[in-house]
Amino acid sequence: MSSARAILQRVQKCRRLCLGVGLAISMLPVHSYGQETATSNNESQRSASDDALVPLTSGPPLTPREEEMFRLIKGLQERVARLEAQGDSDDGDVKPAAQGDYTGTSQAKLLEASVVSVPRVDAIANLRVPTFHTGVNGAVENNGGQEAPKTWGAYTPNFGYKVANTELGDMSISIYSYVRYLNQKNLAPTYTNYFGVTSDLQQRQDVQINKVQIKFLGWVLNPKLRYFLYAWSSNASQGQAAQVVLAGNLNFKFNDHFTLSGGIRSLPGTRSVEGQFPFWLGVDTRLITDEFFRPSYTSGIWAAGNITKTLSYQAMVGNNLSTLGVSAAQIDNKFNTVSSELVWQPTGDFGLGFGDFEDHQKLATRLAGHYTTSTEDQQEQPGQDTFENTQIRLSDGTVIFTPNLFGPGITVNTLRYQMADVDGGFKYRGWAFEGEGFWRWLNDFTGPGTSAIHTRYDTGYQFQLSMMAIQQKLQLYSGGSHIFGQYGNPYDARIGTNWFPYKNKVLRWNNELLYLFRSPVGYTSVPFPLGGKGLVFSSTVELAF
Repeated sequence: MSSARAILQRVQKCRRLCLGVGLAISMLPVHSYGQETATSNNESQRSASDDALVPLTSGPPLTPREEEMFRLIKGLQERVARLEAQGDSDDGDVKPAAQGDYTGTSQAKLLEASVVSVPRVDAIANLRVPTFHTGVNGAVENNGGQEAPKTWGAYTPNFGYKVANTELGDMSISIYSYVRYLNQKNLAPTYTNYFGVTSDLQQRQDVQINKVQIKFLGWVLNPKLRYFLYAWSSNASQGQAAQVVLAGNLNFKFNDHFTLSGGIRSLPGTRSVEGQFPFWLGVDTRLITDEFFRPSYTSGIWAAGNITKTLSYQAMVGNNLSTLGVSAAQIDNKFNTVSSELVWQPTGDFGLGFGDFEDHQKLATRLAGHYTTSTEDQQEQPGQDTFENTQIRLSDGTVIFTPNLFGPGITVNTLRYQMADVDGGFKYRGWAFEGEGFWRWLNDFTGPGTSAIHTRYDTGYQFQLSMMAIQQKLQLYSGGSHIFGQYGNPYDARIGTNWFPYKNKVLRWNNELLYLFRSPVGYTSVPFPLGGKGLVFSSTVELAF
């Protein structure tokens, strides 16, 4: 009886061994998939019994190690059969395995070596298997005993979905877009500027998928070498210059104090163009004072970094105030557009964007200064109604390069633009108050009859007040701005709401009521037209991931 029990125990051990080897074999396809396998010149031909071990698949031929493992399985199966036969006859001790069977320590070593080496890292890389994220902790979640569907890829807010992650670089794709309903039917139908010229205003009412931006960002070769490339369309400006833009920039971060970049970006002349987009209170729309004074996007090189933990800087040298709609043949060769900023956050991180969506529990403060200078000529200015138009205008909205504007035979060919800006604000428990002051000088005029034109000086301010009525859900805001110039004193005021259905900034629904008084700026991609006076309503759904 004890002999039978001993035989039974050996049978169970062998079965467990077979199960373990079977598990190792099940892993072998991962090891061999996608790899080229070849028989060496001195390898003998398979026998008929060897062919019986090869699985009937259409995959690549087995490697020598796989053939060895199948022989091991066959030997173990034969040994189990003999042990079971001995158990049935209740014989004595089990006979040793026949010569050629894989027994003892040689079996253990072969099995151990096989399991340890499967799968190889390069085999997995060749398989291109995506990373699965099936829960917060990365575990597969079950629903009623059934495995939940697997998902793959990584997502970072404002950086999008990661589609590649290798030793030589990575790539994420991010998309920004919004659909806007716009109603301008309550605007005055005409506008008369300072010089007595009257123009008709289009009182729009339409729905537009106003902007689509597809961004590709990541690093290549070295994590410090980063790229940011994008396609950007302004669909409300179909058919006009710079309606579709393909642009980007390259950056190399030497350390936290110095990052060197080149390409296209906005000159950091005001807070809204220092890198805050799209985290504004309104959707892709500024107050008219900011729109009037600010510089725009251009090609150039720039540096940025932290001076201390609370003090940071940006400085850029560019081609002109706006490269949109302007070819390289229209740009002068003086390289004299410079813009810079210094930002102080004395209480720590102020947060990105306007408003206190992040709900700072301690008072957060910010104070910043900006300065921009550029020598501009009439050829460098984009067309009058192009997307992201930053024409140099007088405070009544008239383009300063207009021939005979200041009298018969007087035309400005070139001028020097200088603009200083100071902004500051605080955020605390969902509340935010943010203000900004602007000062602009236009001088050094050249052109026929311009000796009689003296410096043109304009100033202005804006403020914005916001609160989170429901934390990370509902935001209420108001704002206003005023321009003081030699050719008029336009202003605007607005109130609005932002609804965040998923408690993040990826998706929001914005509703805004805007009052305009003789707006000196405007074009089709923003809610306000040039010369607008009256009420404008817009309702916008924005997606930014």
